[in-house]
Amino acid sequence: MTVRGRIDKRAAILAAAAEVFTREGYGQAGVDVIAAEAGVAKPTVYNHFGDKETLFREAIAAEADRVLAEHLAVVDQLRDGDDLRAALENVAHHMLVCHCEERSVALRRLLNAELGRFPDLIDIVRGRAADRVTDALADRLARLALAGRLRRLDPTQAAEQFLALLTGPIEARSRLGTRRVADDELWAVARAAVDTFLRAFAA
Repeated sequence: MTVRGRIDKRAAILAAAAEVFTREGYGQAGVDVIAAEAGVAKPTVYNHFGDKETLFREAIAAEADRVLAEHLAVVDQLRDGDDLRAALENVAHHMLVCHCEERSVALRRLLNAELGRFPDLIDIVRGRAADRVTDALADRLARLALAGRLRRLDPTQAAEQFLALLTGPIEARSRLGTRRVADDELWAVARAAVDTFLRAFAA
């Protein structure tokens, strides 16, 4: 098999595993079902990942990487030359869209369900996604402060507070991901978050 073929099979298995684990939970998910959904033989799954536990951790890590890529693309939109309020509102809205996306909700639900069995999962997700999003946003906020668009601030703390102004209200409105939040509500949360943030940090 070519290297490309192995990569494609591995990616297919990880995608199927994420789907099955989020749907069934770790305990009920069968490797045979994952193999069938990936379009590979069951031994192929074990050849790539060794055992179900390793597959689970790798699937979680892959989903965290996907979430990271989506959020980094959003943060990258925040640039110094933009209308600051409008730019922050746009970033906030897109972050909320990512947060409420079905696969992201399913990942959080799975993490909450399995943390007792796999307490290291929170470190996997934070290290691969949450912390890196905070760092990327902190970098953008630091640049805005240096450009005089925001007052002098602790960029990491400011980034954490910006994100908290989004996730706190949206978790309440979505009832921890069990209720779909309309786009106009997402915009309302985004605007309120930015308004509060700029009251604290505008230059």
